Amino acid sequence: MIIKPANRTNSVSEYYFSKKLQEIDLMNRQGAKVINLGIGAPDRMPPEEAVLTLLREAQNPHNHAYQSYKGIKELRDAFAGWYRKYYQVDLDPETEIQPLVGSKEGILLLSLAFLNRGDRVLVPDPGYPTYSSASLLAEAEIVPYDLEEAKGWMPDFEKLERMDLSGVKMMWTNYPNMPTGARATRALYERLVEFGLKHRILICNDNPYSFILNEEHLSILSVAGAKECCVELNSLSKAHNMSGWRIGMIAGEAEVIAQVLKVKSNMDSGMFKPLQLAAVKALEQPEEWYRRLNEEYRERRKLAGEIFDLLKVKYDAQSGGMFLWGKIDPEAESGEQLSDLILQKAHVFITPGFIFGSNGDRYVRISLCARQEVLREAADRIRRAFQLVPFRHGNWC
Repeated sequence: MIIKPANRTNSVSEYYFSKKLQEIDLMNRQGAKVINLGIGAPDRMPPEEAVLTLLREAQNPHNHAYQSYKGIKELRDAFAGWYRKYYQVDLDPETEIQPLVGSKEGILLLSLAFLNRGDRVLVPDPGYPTYSSASLLAEAEIVPYDLEEAKGWMPDFEKLERMDLSGVKMMWTNYPNMPTGARATRALYERLVEFGLKHRILICNDNPYSFILNEEHLSILSVAGAKECCVELNSLSKAHNMSGWRIGMIAGEAEVIAQVLKVKSNMDSGMFKPLQLAAVKALEQPEEWYRRLNEEYRERRKLAGEIFDLLKVKYDAQSGGMFLWGKIDPEAESGEQLSDLILQKAHVFITPGFIFGSNGDRYVRISLCARQEVLREAADRIRRAFQLVPFRHGNWC
C-alpha cells in the first residue's frame, strides 16, 4: 500500500465473523460441510406480499430513479402505524422517523452525528460489537458497563451512578438483549429514561428483536419524557425475515432525526423505491404472521437447548430473541476453546461469548436461524464426535 490508512482504522479490527467465515469456507472447500450456528440471519421467507410488491414495482420504469433521502411518505407512515399498533407510541412520520439501510447503518450515523473526538460512550459488556466499533470510528472513548447474569443481564444503575460519567454523551442498550436473550421491562426503560435525563446522555435503544420469542413488545419511546433523551433503532431484518433487504429505521425527537439525516444525505442517495414499497407491505402483516414465526422459533429453541444439554451448558429455556445463550461447564477452559473444539471435531460452529465483551468469556451462543433438521443434525454430530449423552435440560443452575 502506497499510503498510510487513517488512524481511526487502527482502533477497529476485522469483524470476528468475517474472519471466522473465511475459516469455515476453507473447511467446506476441503469437504467438511460445517453446520454454522453462528450469525443470526433468518432463513425463512419474507412475507409473500412484500416479495410480490418488490417484483411488480421493480418492473415499473418510473421506480428506478434516485429517491428522497427521507424515504417515501408511504414507508414513514407505515413505520408510524406499526409503532402505534404494537408499541403504543405516536411518532410524527414527517419529522420523527428516518428509514435506514438496516439498523446497523443507524449505529454509525448516530455516532458520526453526535460524537466528537474524546467524547465518551457507555457500551454494554456483553453487547453487540458494532456499538464499540462505530464509536471508535467516530474517535470516541468506550466506557464499558457490566451486564451480569446475577442482575438478569440488566444495567446495574447503582454501579453506573458510582462511575465517572464526565464526558459521557451516549449510552447503548438493547433488549431483548443480544447475546443474552434477556427481555426488557417497562421498569428498566423508565430507569434508563431517568438516567438519561439526569446526566444529559442520549440513550440509544437498539430494538430489532422485540417480536422474536417476546410476547410483550416494548419501546423505550413509550415512556414519558423519553423523546427528550432517547432514540430507538428498529429493523425488518428479524421480525420479517428480511435481513438481506437492509431496511431499518430510527425514531426519536425531530432535531435528533434531522442531525442523522444531515449525515446520511452525504453518504447515500436514498433507498430503491420498490424496496420501500415492499417494506410497507411487510409492516402491514397481521398478528398471525408473528404468531407463526414464534411457533417455529420456540421449537428451534428447544432443539438448541438439547445441544447445550449435551455440552453441559446452562441456559434460560425461556429466553427471548433469536439466540440461545449459555454458560459453559466449570471444567471447560473458555467459550472460545469450546467453540473451536466443536468446530474442529464435530464441524459445528457455535459462537464464543468473548466476542461480545469480557463478561461473555465463559459463555457460548447458538443461533436459532437454522431449520429444525439442521439443529438435530448438529446435535447428532456433537454426540457422535464426543460420545456424549444429555447432561440436563433447561434453566440456569
